[in-house]
Amino acid sequence: MKVTVERAQLLKSLGHVHRVVERRNTIPILGNVLLRAENAQLSLKATDLDLEVTETLAAEAGMGGSTTVPAHMFYDIVRKLPDGTQISLEGDGDRAVMAIRAGRSRFTLQTLPESDFPDLAAGEMTHSFTLAASDMKRLIDRTQFAISTEETRYYLNGIYLHAAGSPKAATLRAVATDGHRLAQVDLPLPKGAEGMPGVIVPRKTVGEVQRLIEDNEAEIRLELSQGKIRLTIGNVVLTSKLIDGTFPDYGRVIPQNNDKELIVDKADFAAAVDRVSTISSERGRAVKLALSPGKLVLSVNNPDSGSATEELEVEYAADALDIGFNSRYLLDIAAQIEGEVAVLRLADPGSPTLIQDRDNKTALYVLMPMRV
Repeated sequence: MKVTVERAQLLKSLGHVHRVVERRNTIPILGNVLLRAENAQLSLKATDLDLEVTETLAAEAGMGGSTTVPAHMFYDIVRKLPDGTQISLEGDGDRAVMAIRAGRSRFTLQTLPESDFPDLAAGEMTHSFTLAASDMKRLIDRTQFAISTEETRYYLNGIYLHAAGSPKAATLRAVATDGHRLAQVDLPLPKGAEGMPGVIVPRKTVGEVQRLIEDNEAEIRLELSQGKIRLTIGNVVLTSKLIDGTFPDYGRVIPQNNDKELIVDKADFAAAVDRVSTISSERGRAVKLALSPGKLVLSVNNPDSGSATEELEVEYAADALDIGFNSRYLLDIAAQIEGEVAVLRLADPGSPTLIQDRDNKTALYVLMPMRV
C-alpha cells in the first residue's frame, strides 16, 4: 500500500473514527484503525465491536492495499505534523510496519494484518429514511441529558427512537429517561419510517452521532433493523448495535391531569435556581418551590452551610403549593427549553410535574419531585 493524503483532511477523518477506539483493549486489533487504499481514495475504519465508523477521503493512490495501525498514536502523529503538509503512507506487509512521511518527519508504526480486523456486518436493513441533520441534532440534544447511566437498567442507557402519534399526525419520537426525569421530542414522521421498529440507540452511539453532525444543512440517511442502526452523514458511515431490551411504557409516567399552571420567564427562573442552589450540598440538591398567586419563592436550606431564598414574580393563579426538586435536574430541563417562557404543570408535592416550552409543544419534560 502506498498513498499520499493532505494533512487537514486526514486529521479531520481520523478525528471522527479514532474516538470509537477504547484506550484500553484486551484485544490488540481493536486498538487499531483499518486503512484501505483503492481508486484514489483512502478509507479509515474503527470499531469497538458494538459501534463501527468508516470514513472515506480523496487520496493520491500509488498502490492499493490495506493495513491496520494503532489508532490513537496515528492520530497524535498526524495532529502534531505541520499544517498544510502532504503525508505519505507506505505499508510494508512483509515487515509488518507502515512508514509515515511528511516534510522532514519520518515515523514507522507496527501494523497488524487486515484479516484480523472485525467487521460489524450490518445485515439486512428493513427501514430506510432521510432526516435533516438539524432535526437529528435536535432529537439528540433535547433528550440526551436524561439518558440513564445505571448499568443495571441497561434498557434505559440510550434514546428510544420510534414512530408515534396518530395516523394523521404521525411523528418520529425520541424518548430518554433515568427514572427521575423524562425527555420526549417529536418530529413529523419522515417518508419511509412508517412501521419502523422501536429501537434503543446506545449512549455512546448517540454521542458519536452528535459529534459527527458538523453541518446542520446536511442530510442524514438512517437505516434500521431489529438489531442494528446505520447512519450515513456525508463521507462517514456509522453502524451500531442497538440495545437489546424493552423500553418501559413511558406514557404511564406523563401526567395528563395536572391542573396547577405556573408560567415563568425561563432565564430568570434558571438564574434564580442556580443562585439559591449554591448553598445546597452535593448529596441533597433539593430546592423548594413555594407557590402562591403571582409569586414563587425558591429556597434552599442546608444544615451544614446556611440557607438561601429568592422571590420571583410569576403567572400562577391556583392554590398555594410547596414542592421540591433536584436543582441540577431543574437546570438541565430549563436548558432544553428553546423559547423564553416555560410552563410547569403541577398536581401535588408527590406527583410528577410536566414542563414545556410555552410556544413549542413538540418537546415535553417530566420531573419527579423530591421531599424537602
